[in-house]
Amino acid sequence: MSQRGLKEAFVSNLNGTSLQEVALGSLLSPICLINRGLILILYHLAKGSLPLPLPLISHLLLDFFVLILPLVVSCTVLSSSLHQVIMSLTFVSACVFCYVYHTNSHPSSRHPKTTISTFLQSHVQFNQVPFVTIFRVFVNVKTAISILAVDFSVFPRRYAKTETYGTGVMDFGVGAYVFANALVCPEARRKNISGSKMNHITKQLLSVWPLVVLGMGRLVSVKMTDYQEHMTEYGVHWNFFFTLAIVRVVASLILAVLPASQSWLFSLLISGLYQFTLETTELKAFLIHNNDREKDFLHANKEGIFSVVGYVAIYMAGVQVGLYVMQPRSQVKEWLKALSNLLFGSFVLYVALFACQSLVEPVSRRLSNLPFCLWSVAQSLFFISCLCIADMLLLFSKRTSGVYCVPSSWTLHKKQSDSVSDKNNGEMERFCLVQAVSRNQLLFFLLANVMTGLTNSVVDTLSCSTSFSVCILLLYMFMNCFVIYVLHFCGITVKFW
Repeated sequence: MSQRGLKEAFVSNLNGTSLQEVALGSLLSPICLINRGLILILYHLAKGSLPLPLPLISHLLLDFFVLILPLVVSCTVLSSSLHQVIMSLTFVSACVFCYVYHTNSHPSSRHPKTTISTFLQSHVQFNQVPFVTIFRVFVNVKTAISILAVDFSVFPRRYAKTETYGTGVMDFGVGAYVFANALVCPEARRKNISGSKMNHITKQLLSVWPLVVLGMGRLVSVKMTDYQEHMTEYGVHWNFFFTLAIVRVVASLILAVLPASQSWLFSLLISGLYQFTLETTELKAFLIHNNDREKDFLHANKEGIFSVVGYVAIYMAGVQVGLYVMQPRSQVKEWLKALSNLLFGSFVLYVALFACQSLVEPVSRRLSNLPFCLWSVAQSLFFISCLCIADMLLLFSKRTSGVYCVPSSWTLHKKQSDSVSDKNNGEMERFCLVQAVSRNQLLFFLLANVMTGLTNSVVDTLSCSTSFSVCILLLYMFMNCFVIYVLHFCGITVKFW
């Protein structure tokens, strides 16, 4: 078998992992985020100032080793010890959190009930959508890690995309990416449509041209270089860039006619009717049987074309969640209520998912069926909720320690005259890797795809040792982060559309 054939076989016929392991993995990023914040708080308490010495380098290295490295090793050499990794990091966070609380809170306000009650009444302000930005960044980062790591033997096969049925970590990544895009779409941000609806639709059609160009670029480069392809993933000519573009356009057409406030209902109708069609027609058999690829364009790209229906349903659900989390809230207790509602929504969808898997069929990314849509949204809500909890704990730590310049989604409401604190916050955000990725998310995703292709062209990923594989992955992620970090530090946003 050729090298290409070996690599294609390496990512084929896989069955995924358990729902519980995917959910467990969602806890790691929030814990790393808390640890990064607590490290900066401890440094400020010890030295009395932030940023760190040699900030351009030191903050990049800190963010890389605290936020990125744990994600790489947890899906490679430590994948079999994920529970222990999370428990160890949680223990460290808890110890530092308790230290910050007991050494910096005033004796008169050290009673937990008094402290928590005061904290819940606190007013907060933010320059970005709370915890949504962090969710989108970590979805991007985990996607970047996975698309290269999957080609190495050190990456567990259960984390890779499944062939037909199953729940792999990378399967969730695809659904989460679509969901993340929907959270910040114009409809979710309640942007008023200027001009006629036809003008709005035309504008949305034009706005996806970068995705179409990227999709064509990937198609041409893959065919010209004889790069390995997993045919049952999207088809012969289709790829994820085309899916993102089509989903955005179709969803915009629907929301131009129907109210965005009822997006959840349209999501349910779309996914339900599509599942009904799968069950009552020959469509499911058509999609599963891998034959007649040369017959026409539809047969060649059937997975990519028909899966758009499921992704549109996920996108519509994301619009509904985006509308909810972007409602104006000023107090911590109001955000805590929103958090409880997100967790409740995740719970309800998981219950529906278990019912569907028992009564209808298992999750299938390839079919983009109803269980896949339910799982993608439920797991996305759980991940967002975990990040929201991490942000709240960071805000509490900032309030207790008096170190307000640590990067997080929220800051406590300050007087307008507090210009020194605003300056420190702005300076710290210049050295924040999360903000760097957030600034150029599509570029980061594109860069990761290009670096993945280059790495595969020069490295025999199947025969690499464990240690060498991890080193390559860390170097690859560091290069991606470094480019994005430098662009952010220089204030450059690469957006030409």
